[in-house]
Amino acid sequence: MQNLDRQVIAQSLNWVAQEPVWLCTVLSTYGSSPRAPGAMMVISAAGLYRGSLSGGCVEEDFIGRIRAGAFRDGSQIVRYGDGGLSPDRALPCGGKLDILIEMLPAGPGSVAYLSRLGQALAGYLSLRKEVILPHACRYLEECAYSSGTIINTIIDTIDSTIVSEEGKRIGLTIAAAPRLIIAGLSQVALFCAEFSVALGFETIVCEHRPDALQNFVSQLNREVIVKETFPAHYLEKEGCHGNTAVVALTHDPRIDDLTMMEAVHTDSFYLGVMGSVRNSRQRLRRLENIGGLTAGELARIHAPVGLDLGGKTPAEIALAVMADIVRHKNRQ
Repeated sequence: MQNLDRQVIAQSLNWVAQEPVWLCTVLSTYGSSPRAPGAMMVISAAGLYRGSLSGGCVEEDFIGRIRAGAFRDGSQIVRYGDGGLSPDRALPCGGKLDILIEMLPAGPGSVAYLSRLGQALAGYLSLRKEVILPHACRYLEECAYSSGTIINTIIDTIDSTIVSEEGKRIGLTIAAAPRLIIAGLSQVALFCAEFSVALGFETIVCEHRPDALQNFVSQLNREVIVKETFPAHYLEKEGCHGNTAVVALTHDPRIDDLTMMEAVHTDSFYLGVMGSVRNSRQRLRRLENIGGLTAGELARIHAPVGLDLGGKTPAEIALAVMADIVRHKNRQ
């Protein structure tokens, strides 16, 4: 399945050509709110919606207010939860949500605006968006990819979407969904790719071996991007942004070691190699003695890769790998 925010933008584009839509973005949370900052939902004038603000506990009230004529400014912020817009509808989790609401009129201007947001979520393009309440967004410019810092007061982040607030000026830096690059195909790699797609990662597999391509590619999820090239060559040529994880899962040092030797020179937030504790120690020694990696570069590599779940099957090992990647992604 696609990254959820991309689904929201795609549905927005379908609706806004004919009718106004309300694009909603969670700005900040208090307590154990069910949705993270940056999460999106779109609502049509007919009351249909895609995405979620709260996991279902405020959407009905929100849609009812739109049908009653609320939220007609170009932009505004509302709060759900104790002391907010609807105090009689406290969130079951006891938390609070601050939500940016943008009313987008039907027509080509809104189509162009949403298309730009979709481009940012789909690839390397990173956009800096600023809204001055209560007006529509008039600043949407390309900026350098950022994985965690911008100027202004940071409220919170989800993946690579960074939210800030300064008086009536709301800023969001919107970029690509998290990415996973898998170096080489194996049974573990198949499950890892499947989990990755389900978690909303852009998933790329680099594989140059004809036998592996023949045996495994047909089993991959159709949303996985296959690059028929040596993994280290792909990283050398294409690089990767700071919301990327790179894992090598073949047990072949000619692939795994060289992948790590190249990956340490990228901005990726997670590097990992599959292997036993003993094999991992040997690998790190090779990377130091032969590859010339420094102590700091070696420290970036998770070897053995993944959380220690005691798993033995390919699916369990892949689950441990993806669990550790998600843990680090959410702590960036």
